[in-house]
Amino acid sequence: MTSHILKYSISLGFLLFQALVFTETIDEIVVNGDWRQEEINKKNSSLIVFSEEDINKKQYKHFEDLTYAVPNLNFAASDSRPRYFQIRGIGERSGYEGTPNSSVGFLIDNIDFSGQGGIASSYDVDQVEIYRGPQGSRMGANALAGMVYIKTKDPEESFQITADLTVGDYGRKDIGTIINVPVNSEFKYRLSLKKTDFDGFRNNTFLKRSDTSKKDERSYRFKAKWDLSEDSFVDLVYFNHDFNDPADIWTVDGSLNTLSDRPGMDSQDSDALGMTYYLQTPISNFQILYSETDTDVIFSYDADWGNSDSHDPYIYDYFSETLRNRESSNLELRFLSNDLAPNPEGNFEWIFGASLFKIDESNKKYDDGAYGDPFDGYGIYYSESFFSNDFFSESKSLFGNINYFFNENIKLSVGMRWEDWKASYLDSNQESFNPSDNMNGGKISLTKTTDDDLTIYISSAKGYKQGGFNLGTGLSKSSYSNDINYQPESLINYEVGINKYLSSSSTYLDLVFFFSDRRDQQVLISTQVDPQDPNTFLFLTRNASEGVNYGGEMSLKTELSNNFSIFIDLGLLKTEINNYASRPDLEGREQAHAPSYSFSSGFRWNITEYLEFLFDVTGKSDFYYSDSHDNQSDDYVLTNINVSYMSDKLRYNFWVKNIFDEYYSLRGFYFGNEAPNFENTLYERHGDPRNLGLSIQYEF
Repeated sequence: MTSHILKYSISLGFLLFQALVFTETIDEIVVNGDWRQEEINKKNSSLIVFSEEDINKKQYKHFEDLTYAVPNLNFAASDSRPRYFQIRGIGERSGYEGTPNSSVGFLIDNIDFSGQGGIASSYDVDQVEIYRGPQGSRMGANALAGMVYIKTKDPEESFQITADLTVGDYGRKDIGTIINVPVNSEFKYRLSLKKTDFDGFRNNTFLKRSDTSKKDERSYRFKAKWDLSEDSFVDLVYFNHDFNDPADIWTVDGSLNTLSDRPGMDSQDSDALGMTYYLQTPISNFQILYSETDTDVIFSYDADWGNSDSHDPYIYDYFSETLRNRESSNLELRFLSNDLAPNPEGNFEWIFGASLFKIDESNKKYDDGAYGDPFDGYGIYYSESFFSNDFFSESKSLFGNINYFFNENIKLSVGMRWEDWKASYLDSNQESFNPSDNMNGGKISLTKTTDDDLTIYISSAKGYKQGGFNLGTGLSKSSYSNDINYQPESLINYEVGINKYLSSSSTYLDLVFFFSDRRDQQVLISTQVDPQDPNTFLFLTRNASEGVNYGGEMSLKTELSNNFSIFIDLGLLKTEINNYASRPDLEGREQAHAPSYSFSSGFRWNITEYLEFLFDVTGKSDFYYSDSHDNQSDDYVLTNINVSYMSDKLRYNFWVKNIFDEYYSLRGFYFGNEAPNFENTLYERHGDPRNLGLSIQYEF
């Protein structure tokens, strides 16, 4: 860690020196994920933004690719695409138990996909915004740690057809097309289609196949804008993401060569519909937002990770499959005051509204297995089991925010959200629960903006997350019933931020320092009931009395000349679990999936008017894999390059990811999965090896 910090301190000093010498103009960035659009240099929270240009030039094909470039953002990779994210060390690492309880909000065009981010294709995306820190007043219980906001491209005024083709190693063949049609002055629509197809990065040596972890993904999106009058319009979006991805990832030796005889699936098929009505009145802007989703997930895996040859002379063969359906709907009403610019002094901006959010989820889990030891004289033991559950929740919320301008440079902002959450649960073990919580969160901040493009803010924000219950334990009628329920968690986050735009030196510098106090921190641990059966894991969530997360984030972008620019993003994080009576061994230890540092840095060089070279490195420190054991990952650094050539209508982009073929780990399990002794062993899930390709885009 010391060597990394030293290198980046030297780099930062160099960049700050260069920023005082060169002049150019940095494009203005407007953020969309808050109640109102706002320039990024006037924000009052820790935020990192990726524009359409960033996404296309660096060939981020999926939100997963982009996460490596965001300090203090991590994800828990298990099988195919990641669904579970951690911001500043806070967030779920799995969803085996089935009931939605996210800590990181995930919105695509204002449609809630928290806990389902695996379908986040970055094709035809306008902007991605990652909000670090609780968004209790903006989003509620799903955003204890922060929020990801993805805005796809809206219909435009001109007719456009774009075709995209990507070819690469590992059998990669991606195709896509975008059609934008302005039907008339009142109605326009945009259609985008994308198909991703490549073999994946594993080789199944037993089945002699290279496609048992392939990506077979199709995306379809339709967006329309209808101007009803001068004062009102309707936005419509419908999309389907069908990610039919096999999952054959885990190995006993940590290699990229799998041995499974029954490879699993990690597929997600999501339909979503969103409609927003806008009405401008003389005193306010009235908005109605409605959305609904329907998602089918198949999550299955070869639990023994092997075959008859690899386990010989023992019989060890287990498989698990979960079929999940989740339907959600959200209705939200918002009233926003009109903008006060250019004379806000002594005036208020306000917003208030209400929302009704529902989730209906069902799970069906099928397990089978066989175990036999030829030396114990008992023969082969066969097992089959079926488990199902139904979960329904309803959240009613009232929210509001008031901005008071002491003058045009000083703003006090106060936001609040009150949420009434109720749920019901029933499963095939005859366990039933009907939990409910009344929760509240909010944020207060003071922001000062000077005439020389310096913004300073201080804020205090409260996030929250509902309580719940542990599933499938069979304990609801036993003397251990008090261990089934766990309480809501809350988080108080204190933050100080400084951002400065140096127009004379074409530099943007953003510094944020934060301290988060977690109350009744929810800690997930797992235990294996039968060491010879890998399908008998139980996942238990309990409350620790408290935890702390603190650190800082820095972002610096500077254009050293007309043709050369540099960026550096750095995150530092310290976490602790405190006062955990059930697990005193964890007290004072870092929280899981919370790297102490993470960074992204690189440069862009315009070699000629048409030719561009991009270079970037990303990295993370080591981190604990779980709260159930003390094993850690190794730190890693990944290096990527892009060479882009652009003419009037044609763009070529040659890219290489992980160019030095770094062997790094993203997830670790600690248990016994090798007959006959089943000794506890650390098994690691490794990230993608070096891969390269050529992307071609043509605008007709």
